[in-house]
Amino acid sequence: MTVHLYEKYREDVAVVLSSKLDEFKVFDYDQVSEDDLWNFLLTKKWRKPREDVHIYEIVRDILNVKVSDFISFQTVEHLKGPDWFSNEGAGELEELLKK
Repeated sequence: MTVHLYEKYREDVAVVLSSKLDEFKVFDYDQVSEDDLWNFLLTKKWRKPREDVHIYEIVRDILNVKVSDFISFQTVEHLKGPDWFSNEGAGELEELLKK
């Protein structure tokens, strides 16, 4: 797996991520972690990273995240879930059917 180009900025923008998480808490989404938010940004906002990106652009993207966009993304990701009919999901399906 390759490392995302913007991963090197994560420590530099940690304060901005924390600030955005505080905003999520205002809307009662206090279970969202910094890793969840960062993963959303890497997966959704920064699918096509630019090598010449400036840190202010990354900060802007973080501050522009809407709670509704994040929640929609999380919902879709959870709905994708494991494929219970694949080898990886077979164990989980078996556990589910035992109960």
